[in-house]
Amino acid sequence: MSPTSETAHGGRRLVIVESPAKAKTIKGYLGPGYVVEASVGHIRDLPSGAAEVPEKYTGEVRRLGVDVEHDFQPIYVVNADKRAQVKKLKDLLAESDELFLATDEDREGEAIAWHLQEVLKPKVPVHRMVFHEITKDAIREAVANPRELNQRMVDAQETRRILDRLYGYEVSPVLWKKVMPKLSAGRVQSVATRLVVERERERIAFRSAEYWDLTGTFSTGRTGDASDPSTLVARLAAVDGKRVAQGRDFGADGRLKSEAVLHLDEANARALAAALAETRFSVRSVESKPYRRSPYAPFRTTTLQQEASRKLGFGAKATMQVAQKLYENGFITYMRTDSTVLSDTAVAAARAQVTQLYGADYLPEKPRVYAGKVKNAQEAHEAIRPSGDRFRTPAETGLTGDQFKLYELIWKRTVASQMKDATGNSVTVKIGGTSADGRDAEFSASGKTITFHGFMKAYVEGADDPNAELDDRERRLPQVTEGDALSAEEITADGHATKPPARYTEATLVKELEEREIGRPSTYASIIGTILDRGYVFKKGTALVPSFLSFAVVNLLEKHFGRLVDYDFTARMEDDLDRIARGEAQSVPWLKRFYFGEGEAAGGAADAGNGDGDHLGGLKELVTDLGAIDAREISSFPVGDGIVLRVGRYGAYVERGEREQEGYQKADVPDDLAPDELTVEYAEELLAKPSGDFELGTDPVSGHQIVAKAGRYGPYVTEILPESTPKTGKNAVKPRTASLFKTMSLDTVTLEEALQLMSLPRVVGADAEGVEITAQNGRYGPYLKKGTDSRSLTSEDQLFSITLEEALAIYAQPKQRGRAAAKPPLKELGTDPVSEKPVVVKDGRFGPYVTDGETNATLRTGDSVETITPERGYELLAEKRAKGPAKKTAKKAPAKKPAAKKTAAKKTTAAKKTVAKKTTTAAKTTATAKKTAAAEPE
Repeated sequence: MSPTSETAHGGRRLVIVESPAKAKTIKGYLGPGYVVEASVGHIRDLPSGAAEVPEKYTGEVRRLGVDVEHDFQPIYVVNADKRAQVKKLKDLLAESDELFLATDEDREGEAIAWHLQEVLKPKVPVHRMVFHEITKDAIREAVANPRELNQRMVDAQETRRILDRLYGYEVSPVLWKKVMPKLSAGRVQSVATRLVVERERERIAFRSAEYWDLTGTFSTGRTGDASDPSTLVARLAAVDGKRVAQGRDFGADGRLKSEAVLHLDEANARALAAALAETRFSVRSVESKPYRRSPYAPFRTTTLQQEASRKLGFGAKATMQVAQKLYENGFITYMRTDSTVLSDTAVAAARAQVTQLYGADYLPEKPRVYAGKVKNAQEAHEAIRPSGDRFRTPAETGLTGDQFKLYELIWKRTVASQMKDATGNSVTVKIGGTSADGRDAEFSASGKTITFHGFMKAYVEGADDPNAELDDRERRLPQVTEGDALSAEEITADGHATKPPARYTEATLVKELEEREIGRPSTYASIIGTILDRGYVFKKGTALVPSFLSFAVVNLLEKHFGRLVDYDFTARMEDDLDRIARGEAQSVPWLKRFYFGEGEAAGGAADAGNGDGDHLGGLKELVTDLGAIDAREISSFPVGDGIVLRVGRYGAYVERGEREQEGYQKADVPDDLAPDELTVEYAEELLAKPSGDFELGTDPVSGHQIVAKAGRYGPYVTEILPESTPKTGKNAVKPRTASLFKTMSLDTVTLEEALQLMSLPRVVGADAEGVEITAQNGRYGPYLKKGTDSRSLTSEDQLFSITLEEALAIYAQPKQRGRAAAKPPLKELGTDPVSEKPVVVKDGRFGPYVTDGETNATLRTGDSVETITPERGYELLAEKRAKGPAKKTAKKAPAKKPAAKKTAAKKTTAAKKTVAKKTTTAAKTTATAKKTAAAEPE
C-alpha cells in the first residue's frame, strides 16, 4: 500500500525538508495528516574545533575531525545551533507513524537525509521522498512513489567532505606560517584563485602593439532604402595581395606572429589613404551563404549564472539566492543541475506556449532534444525551467524585482529552446582598386540578413564581450554584383592597439572552471564567494582582480604544492569522485592514496597521481617538510630598478635597498591597486611620498622624542619610549599615540600640534551631578562623552576650544538620531533595472554606498566613487537584495551572579589550575582547527 493511500485511514506523517520556506509551501499541498518541518540545512557535520570532538578521540583526530589511521572514519557532531531543532524533530517523530525525508535530490540533499536518519534513529517506516519541482502534483507524486536512500550518493558526498577537510586543515596552516594568519586553501578555491592570478600575470607580461588599417565608405550611386542601402562600409583587407595585419596577428610580446602579413604604421596608412582618394573601385566578388542558427539549450546551473551576469548584472551568489527563492516558492524546478534535459511534460508545456504566443509557424515538427555536454552530468535531473505542466508567463506569476527578472529569463530560454531555427543569408563583398602610386588595395565587407527569426523572437543569448555582436544583429549590404563600379565617398586611416587578455568576470570564471571540468555546478557560486571574502580577489566593475596577497599564496602553492593546484590533476580528482559515486571505485583506498601517497594505497584505488612513473607523495608528506619554504622569497616580486613588492602580514608594500642601511625606502601599496597597474613609475611615486618617521622634537615634560608616522590606517604621531620602559606585564607602559586631524599632513605637523593631539581625551569639566565630560577624537570624528552618552561635535577644532558651558548646552538638547540634514549624493548612476528607481552613491558612516532609496549596498574593495559604473551599482544592489534583510539577534539579559564567597573561591583555586593544565593542549588544537574551519569548502 502506498503512503498516500494509507493517509486516508488516519495516521500522522512527518515530512522533513531543508528550508522553512519550502516546508510552508509543501504543507499547503499535503494538507491534514502531514506535519512538515525543516532541518534548516545540515544538522550534523565534522567538528569545527577540538572542543567539539568526544573525549575518547586523541591526537590527530581531535585536530582533523577525521580518523585517518582507521579508514578515514569521520567524526560527526550535531551543530550547536541545530540542537534545539534536532530535539524538535525528535519530539515530532515520536508522535508520528511514518517519516518522509524530503531533502534536495542532489548528493548534498541525500547526505542530509542520511544524517537525519542516523541522528533521529526512527522506529517507524522511513521513506526517501524526491522531487525536482514544488508543485501540488509533483509533491503528491513524490509521496506516492518514495524510494530508498541512495548510499552511493551518500558515500560520494562524504568522500568529498573528508577530502576538503584534509585539504583545508593541512594546507591552510602552511599559509598562516609562511604568508599571513587566517588564510585558507581549498581543493577548488585555490585552483580558481590560480586562474585569476595567471590571467593577471598575462596582463603584466603583455606588451601592446600599434597597427593601422583603412576604412572606406563606398557608394553604389543609386538611391537606397532600408532593405537595399546605397552605401557600404568596408575595411582594408590586403595590399598587393598581402593580408593587412590585425590584432590577432600579434603575440603577447607585441610582435608579429608571422612575416606573411603586412604591418601598416601610421605614416604608411595615411599615405595609402591619400593615394586611394581618386581611385576607381569595383566589386571583385560577392559570396552569399545560407545562415542558420539553432536555439540555445535550456538553462543548467552554470549557464544560468553566466546569463544572469551578462543580462541582469547578478553575481553567481546572488543568482543562486534568487533562484533558491523561486524554487522554494514553486516557480521553477531545482536550480542545482548540470543537465539540459527537459521532461516530456515540460516539452509539451513549452511547445503549447510557442503555438499560443508565436503561432504554429514557429513550432518545429518534432520536439527538440538536448544532449548533455557536461561530463558526468546527473541526467536524472531536469534543466532549470518554469515548474508545472503549464508554464506561467512572467505576468501571471505576480513576482516583482529580482525574482521577476530571473524567472522571465528562465521562462524565455525554456520556451525558445522548443522553437524553430533562425534562418537568413550571410554575404561577403570584396572591393578592389589601384592607388595613384600603383598599389592594389582590396577592401572587405560582410553582412547578415535574417529572413526568419525563429527562436530569436523569444530569446537571444548575451555575450561576455560587451563589443560583440549578438545573434539577432543584422548588417544589410547593398545588392551588388561582381564588376559593379563603386565610388569612394571617404577613406580614413584608423589606428588600433592590441589589448591585454580580459580579466575574468564571475560569468567567465564559472565558464572556465566548467570547461576545465573543475568543481561542480552547485559549488561555483560558493567558490567565487569564498575567494572574494578571503581577500584573494576583489572586483573592479564586473572584473575579478587578484590581490597581491593571492599572488603570494599562489606562488607558494605552485612551488611547493604544485600537484594540488594543477588543473589536470584537480579535474582527475573530480573524475575519481564521480567514479566513487557510480560505485566504480572505493572511497577508502582512494583517500589513502591521496593522503598517505602511492605506497599506502590499496589495490583498485583511483589514481590520484599525475600519471607518470615517479613516486607520488601524499598530502601528509607534502605538508611535513616546511623548512624548504622561504617565506620572504615566496612573498617577494621584483618590480624593476631595484624595487621589490613584498606581501607582509599587514598588506603589500614596495621597498628599495636593505633595511637598516642608508637610502632604504619603503611605502605601502593601496589595497585596491590592480597588480598590472604597479609599474616602476608608480612604485617610484609611492616611494617618493612621505612614509618614514618625521622627527618633530622632544616633549619638554617627559623628555621623550616625538615623531610623526604614516600608518596603515592613516598618519599619526607618537612618542619614542626609552629602551628600559617595560613593554609587557603589570607595569607595561604604552606610548601615547594620536591620529592626525584631516586638515593636517605628515610634512607640516608641528611638535606643538602633536603634543596637543596626544593630550586627548581632554577633560572639559563635570555636570551638576559631578559626571565628567571629555572631548575625544574617534573613528567617526570628534565627540563629547559623558558616562555612556556620546554627542558628536561639528569640527575637530572644538576638541580643544569647547567650554563646559557649551558642552552642557549640547547635552541639554534632545539626542538626535541620524543626521540633521541629508547630504547631497556623491554620484548619480541612473535607473535601476529591477526597482526602476534612481540609483545614487552616498557617503555613509562606514564609507560610500549605493542606494535606490530602498536597498543600500556598501562599495567593496576595488570600487570607488570616481570609477563605479551604473552596471556595478546595479550589481551591488542585486546582491544585497538577494541576501534579504539582516537577521536581528535578540540580546539576552545578563544572568545575575551571586556574590562569591571567599572560602569557596580558595577551595576551587587548586581545582581550576588542574583543569587549566589539562585543557591547555586541547585549547591549542581548538584554536588551530577554528582557523581552518572557514577554509574547507572546495
